[in-house]
Amino acid sequence: MTSGPTSNDHEPQRKPERRKRSGWPSRRSPLRRFGRWMIFVCVASIAIFCGGFLWFANDVTSLKTPDGVKADAIVVLTGGYQRIDQAAGLLRDGAGKRLLISGAHPSATPNQIRKTTQVSASLFSCCVDIGYDAIDTIGNANEIIRWIHNHGYRSVLVVTSNYHMLRSLHELRRRDAETEFIPYPVINADLARKAWFTDPDALRIMLGEYGKMAAAMLRDWAGMYQGSGLRTDAEDEPPKGK
Repeated sequence: MTSGPTSNDHEPQRKPERRKRSGWPSRRSPLRRFGRWMIFVCVASIAIFCGGFLWFANDVTSLKTPDGVKADAIVVLTGGYQRIDQAAGLLRDGAGKRLLISGAHPSATPNQIRKTTQVSASLFSCCVDIGYDAIDTIGNANEIIRWIHNHGYRSVLVVTSNYHMLRSLHELRRRDAETEFIPYPVINADLARKAWFTDPDALRIMLGEYGKMAAAMLRDWAGMYQGSGLRTDAEDEPPKGK
């Protein structure tokens, strides 16, 4: 005896249901393409930033204090009395005819500054100039260039911390391509160690200075006005007809 048809025999065969679309746009949609492009830009930007930082760090830690160097004059960018003391020592040793201390605080008197050095009062009085106008590295560059042109110097020793040297030279050379700027770095002890990147303070200094250097180069590339960096309204362009 054959059994009758079951209920399953009379039900139409169901087609597999299609997966419902999620709220995400398709892979070929403009929004997805834009998202992929933004991810690529972010990854490339991070790679460029890290590569640039490695280049910057290598240049900074490779800076050495030159021996027996001489120039027409000496300039020091303030930021610590160790810088001023080394610059004054160069003047005392005859490495330059005259010294400019750029960016001194308005409250600092010449006598107070002289006492931080081992320079005699007579040498300090005759051969040291103090600039009170600069408030940042751009202002230092403008103040230094103005002083160089007023005295007609052709070669200048630049004294500042090693981590600050590259940006200082960048600002100076951007404003004056004719003068020879010779770096005389004040070596930061933390950065002289081979494993300086394991020191949070040293790493913070380097990252901060690299960020400022990158911003300065980006502003130059974009042609953005940087300001004079001076306390007065003096023009930041160096005098013509050097």
